[in-house]
Amino acid sequence: MQILIVRLGALGDIVHAIPVAVALRRAYPDARIDWIVSAKHREILDLVPVLDHRIVVDQHRGAVDGLSLPAAIALLRRTQYDVAIDLQGLLKSAVIARLSGARRVIGFARRHARESAASLFYSERYDPGGPGALDPTDTRHVVTINLGMLTMLGIAPGEPVFGLVAPRSASVAEAVAAAGESFALLNTGAAWPNKRWPAPRLAGLASQLRARRGLRSLVLWGPGERALAEEVVAKADGAALLAPQTTIADIAALAAAAAVMVSGDTGPTHIASAMGTPLVGIYGPTRPERNGPLGTDDVSVSRTSICQCHHLRQCKRERMCLLDIDVAEVLDAVERRLDAAERTRG
Repeated sequence: MQILIVRLGALGDIVHAIPVAVALRRAYPDARIDWIVSAKHREILDLVPVLDHRIVVDQHRGAVDGLSLPAAIALLRRTQYDVAIDLQGLLKSAVIARLSGARRVIGFARRHARESAASLFYSERYDPGGPGALDPTDTRHVVTINLGMLTMLGIAPGEPVFGLVAPRSASVAEAVAAAGESFALLNTGAAWPNKRWPAPRLAGLASQLRARRGLRSLVLWGPGERALAEEVVAKADGAALLAPQTTIADIAALAAAAAVMVSGDTGPTHIASAMGTPLVGIYGPTRPERNGPLGTDDVSVSRTSICQCHHLRQCKRERMCLLDIDVAEVLDAVERRLDAAERTRG
């Protein structure tokens, strides 16, 4: 059995698809399971031991960081896959799945594909029911929907398992030692501006966590986000430390070590959820029911019910809805999550 998973990006979406690979390995222990991914997001798949090969495609710079798209397709065709599973639902990903030459090409039915024309390229279409991919009334988690596609192969989906392996690097070990073995991990950034809770409020949260729970905070940052993280540290009255520059593996290792993580809807949040980190998510234009933390005791602070910018990268209002969320509300959520974690350990 030779299986190809197609999910090129983005980071959080790839994380949400990883349980499919784990379930496939459980069902077919001797299968070859490959994944085609964009060069930008390859790192997360290095933490997934159930995969055999990662086909890395760089669509912008040819073979600098990965294969050109034509070279990648040629490689896929030589492998002669039994099945290709498109978990992205875009026209681009559907074409790649079809051009792989796989005997079976499975993807989402028209109303559940991100781009409806993608369904034309599948030999088999999975319809999870419900209102459709972009309908705000659909409250099923995307991980559950992804796992449902396995029924097309006669596999019962089961509970999601991620199985990420992320050893501590020297820089992570140093950061954890500086913060103390019990610390909060605060994430400042997000690709969409309307997903970012303001840095001064994260600073206020860090100060309160130090005063009320004795927790220092490590402030996580990614490309282009260091200034935001430094603002949090500068305004936190010594309660927060700047995290080191991180790889994806470092983010996973820091999350695994943290007592709690506070973040908006972004890739590091989903990595932390996959690592089993206690989470408090802050949500506005996206739905926590669909994209939120998976832990039973995790808490989402959400303004989705009043947001007028569902799935839009820019806020349409003069004042974004996340500004309605104050430090006291998030602090209460964090304390409830910490208390639940203590009860579980005790």
